[in-house]
Amino acid sequence: MSSASQQSSAPSRFALTLIDLLDRVKYRRVSVEDQLDPIYRLRYEAYRREDFIPINAQQITRDAYDEAPNCYAFGVYIDDKLVSSIRLHFATQEQRTSPSLGIWPDVLGGILDNGETYLDPSRFTADRDATLAFPALPYLTLRLGVMASEYFGATYCLSSVRPEHAPFYKRVFGSTQLAGEGHWGELAFPVCLYATYLPVTLPRIIERYPFFMSTPEEREILFGAEPRAIQAIAPTARQAHRLRLVGATEEAWS
Repeated sequence: MSSASQQSSAPSRFALTLIDLLDRVKYRRVSVEDQLDPIYRLRYEAYRREDFIPINAQQITRDAYDEAPNCYAFGVYIDDKLVSSIRLHFATQEQRTSPSLGIWPDVLGGILDNGETYLDPSRFTADRDATLAFPALPYLTLRLGVMASEYFGATYCLSSVRPEHAPFYKRVFGSTQLAGEGHWGELAFPVCLYATYLPVTLPRIIERYPFFMSTPEEREILFGAEPRAIQAIAPTARQAHRLRLVGATEEAWS
């Protein structure tokens, strides 16, 4: 293998830093039966911090979408402390439940009517101190969306985001805008609809950001029909990246 090939396949310093940080991370899928899971309080505190929702006596944020059969909610932990959370819905022609469909039914309904599928991330919230301490927290959290996109073989991954956050999703995921501003639920801010076409972009995303890599075993534990709820598991990006490098080396020498 030439030195140029070695350099092109090597991860950036940023990617290596993220892989190192993943050694301190664990992911935990939330049990739908646990209506008082800590992630619901984390959501509430994050939204209240910016006055995006009204005060409620329970001090949790939970809705009917958390009960859907195609819902996958997660807590992200660093050094065993809950630092962020995210919720994912995998929408198909048969199972259409997703928050974004309620805002843009024509656009997303058309995608599903065509027999295509999409992953709809929502409720991405984070602990304030963790956000300051770990600027890369969005990557660590959105890794769950990348893994789910690969696990389910989705056609699109949506980003229903505030307009000021759109450049991040365009830069990292190659997302393009599908619809203009809308409002959802009790949240007091507008969101725009972006999406990335995964058959084209997913290989590029994983190649550029190897900390998004994962093994089939990790994806099955997180998204399989028999979820290991409550149990927090460690990421496998380092292992998956190593296996890919070995495979690339063997292919180059074959």
